[in-house]
Amino acid sequence: MQSKYLKRKNEEFRILYVFIILILFLMGSCKSIAPVIQKETLRVNTQESFANKALLQRIQTISQKGYAFGHQDATAYGIGWKNDGITYRSDVKDVSGDHPAVYGFEIGHIELAKEQNLDTVSFKLITKLVKKAHEDGGIITISWHPNNPTSNKSAWNTRKTVKHILSGGKHHKKYRLWLSRLAAFLKDLKTANGSAIPIIFRPYHEMNGGWFWWGKGHCSPEEYIRLWQETVFILNQDFGVQNVLYAYSPNTFASEKEYLQYYPGDNFVDILGVDIYQHWTTASFIKDLKSNTTLLKTIATRKNKPYALTEAGLNKVSKKDWWTRVLDQNIADSGIAWALFWRNARPSHFFGPYPGQISSNDFKEFKKLPHVLFLKDIKTIK
Repeated sequence: MQSKYLKRKNEEFRILYVFIILILFLMGSCKSIAPVIQKETLRVNTQESFANKALLQRIQTISQKGYAFGHQDATAYGIGWKNDGITYRSDVKDVSGDHPAVYGFEIGHIELAKEQNLDTVSFKLITKLVKKAHEDGGIITISWHPNNPTSNKSAWNTRKTVKHILSGGKHHKKYRLWLSRLAAFLKDLKTANGSAIPIIFRPYHEMNGGWFWWGKGHCSPEEYIRLWQETVFILNQDFGVQNVLYAYSPNTFASEKEYLQYYPGDNFVDILGVDIYQHWTTASFIKDLKSNTTLLKTIATRKNKPYALTEAGLNKVSKKDWWTRVLDQNIADSGIAWALFWRNARPSHFFGPYPGQISSNDFKEFKKLPHVLFLKDIKTIK
C-alpha cells in the first residue's frame, strides 16, 4: 500500500512541477508575446470622418483632370522675404499669378514643445497659414522630421532608436509624449466654425535611404512597419486624431519589391507617394521619373489608392525650360494627383521659381498647361 501511495504522490508532484514550470515560462515570456498580441489587435480607420472621405475623393478627382502643383512652405517664406504674419504671398504667385494648389508644411520640433519648427517658422504662423490655405480651397500636406528620441539630436542623426520607442521599449513613454504634442497640433487645425481641416500627413518618408534615424540600416523593415502602425494607432485611437490621411513615400526605388519592403499595410496607408529629386543629369532624372511613376501607378491601381510625387525638384532650377521640357513631358500622363516641390529657403537652396529666376518664363508656360492645376483650378473640384 505504501509503495502505491508514494507512486501516486510522485506522479502528482511531477504534474504540479510541470504546471509550475509552464506558468513561470509564460510569465517570463510575456514581454515577447505582448507585442505579437498587440500587433494582431491594431486596427484603424483613417477614412471614417466625412472630411477625410471628402478630401480623398477630391484627390481622386484631381488625378482624373491632371495633376496639382504643390510647393513646400510656399506662403511661409521665399527668396528675399519671410512671412511677418500680415503679408500673404508666395514666390509661385509672384511669378505665375496664382498660388499652389497643394501647400506643404513642416512640423519638426513640435515633439519638443518648441515655439518654432526646425526651419524657424512659428507653429502659430503655420496654423494660421494652414487655415488660410484651406479656406482658399487648397490641399494641405504635412511632413515631420522629429528629433532622434535616443540621441536627442536631429532627424539626420542615425543612432539606432526605433526599437527603443516601440511598445515595451525604454523610450516608448517618451515617444507617446511626443505623439501627444503632435496630436494636439493636428487637432487644433480647424476652420472658423470649428470644423476639422483634413490634412495629408507624411511621416517617416524616404525610409529606403539611410539619412534618417528611421531609414535603411538603422532599423529593420519589421521595426519600421511596427513604428508606423503604432504611430497611426496611437494618434487615431489613443489621442483621437480624426482629420489625417497618411501618405507613404519612399525615395527613388528600383523595383516593386523595394517600394513595398517597408510598407505598413493597406489599413495604415491612404495615399502612395515617391520622392524624386534631380541630383545628377537630366537624363537620369527623366529615367527615374518614368520608371518610378510607372511602377507606382501599377502598385496604386492594384491597391485602389491615389498616388503622388510627394517631393521633387532641381535645386536652383538651373535649366531654363525645366518645367515644361523635363518635368511635365515625363509626368503629364502618369496619373499622379499632385507634384510637390521643395522649399525656397535661400538663393543657394530653392526648388520653385521666383521673379527674374532663369526658369520663371518657362514656369509661366507650365502654368498655362490645361492639365497642370493651381489653386484657382482646383477650387471648383469638390
